Amino acid sequence: MKKHATKKRSRTNWGRIDALKDREIDTSDIPEQGNAFFRRAVLRLPEPKTAVTIRLDRQVLAWFKAKGPGYQTRINALLRAYMEAHQS
Repeated sequence: MKKHATKKRSRTNWGRIDALKDREIDTSDIPEQGNAFFRRAVLRLPEPKTAVTIRLDRQVLAWFKAKGPGYQTRINALLRAYMEAHQS
């Protein structure tokens, strides 16, 4: 398994997961996908984000950062919701 750089420590027992045999994995809640599904499947990659410099009030940035990792994603989601609500 490839190691990823992260600040947050996983509580998953990856050794136990890696040791599982395929037949031991419960897939009963995952429907089988046949050839028809894969013939219709379309690969859609997310659009890359653009790096920008934006000036925010200190209190606004501090509030978003205080909510934990992913604050930039939350700011983007909020701006997207505003944009979509104001499109004519």
